[in-house]
Amino acid sequence: MNKGLMSENLREEIAKELGVYEQVKKDGGSWKNVSSKDCGNIVKKAIEIANRSVENK
Repeated sequence: MNKGLMSENLREEIAKELGVYEQVKKDGGSWKNVSSKDCGNIVKKAIEIANRSVENK
């Protein structure tokens, strides 16, 4: 994931919600063993959150 597009805090929060963050924690903070499917799910969730915030303005 491009760090410039999503804050580290948001990425970690979504990963925790999706149950992916345990792998990151186990790997000492590295995202390299997170599957592309899980990364895609994190991005999809971030887009949903962004869309909701735009709709609520």
